[in-house]
This record gives sequence, C-alpha cells and structure tokens, in this order.
Amino acid sequence: MSETEATSPAVPPKGGVVAYLTLDGALRAAEFYRNAFGAEIVASVPADEKGRTMHVHLVVNGTSVMLSDAFPEYGHPLQAPQSFSLLLPVEDIAAWWNRAVAAGAEVVMPYQEMFWGDVYGQLRDPFGVIWAMNQAKRPA
Repeated sequence: MSETEATSPAVPPKGGVVAYLTLDGALRAAEFYRNAFGAEIVASVPADEKGRTMHVHLVVNGTSVMLSDAFPEYGHPLQAPQSFSLLLPVEDIAAWWNRAVAAGAEVVMPYQEMFWGDVYGQLRDPFGVIWAMNQAKRPA
C-alpha cells in the first residue's frame, strides 16, 4: 500500500458541518480523542517519512471530525487554534468530563449550571483545541 492510500475504505462524513482540524501530530491527536472522547477512528492515511498524515477521519459522539498534520511545503502551515471551540453535547457531563481530564485535557472553565439552565464547561486538549461540553437542562 502506498503512503497516500487510506488504511480503510472511504467513509462518508456524519453530520451537517464537519470540523477539519490541522494539528501538530494528527495521529497522536486521534489516539488522544479516542481515549478522551471515545472517538472511533474510521479511516486514516499512513504517516509519511516525517510522521505526518494528510487525513484521519474520526467519529466523536455520532459526528465526524477530520484531522490532518500541517504541510507548510504545500501551503498548509500550522497555526495555533483560535477563535473557535468544538461543542460536544452530552447526556452525562461528569462521565465525559472525567474521562477527558484523565486522558490529559486541561480544564479551562469548570462545568457548572449556567444561567440558561444547562451544565456547561470547557477543556483544552494537548493540541490547543477548546472542547466545550454541554449537558441540556433536565426536564423538571
């Protein structure tokens, strides 16, 4: 198999909008997301001689998230994540939160009941991405 062939067949994305993150260490990030958020790795392209991959397809909580390493020589330099977060709606925020923190996520804003009634908090993964978790208000 050549370095540009995927290790598994193409899988159609899940969700209406799919985040595609360029990171330093996409394969390491995929493994972190598997441990922290229960991500399923559904497809990936093998790493090149520098350890970079051009594509990883994950499914996190029913939605696709795509990853790639930076390839500055092809016009895709690494830039620090900025001005966005990924929202992860969950039913049991404590379980999701504790797993992510145990895997190495940094607490940015502890989860708590918010003025709109939901339980919400933010974590930063080791790759600089902010993951916001939200547990919807339970019916009274």
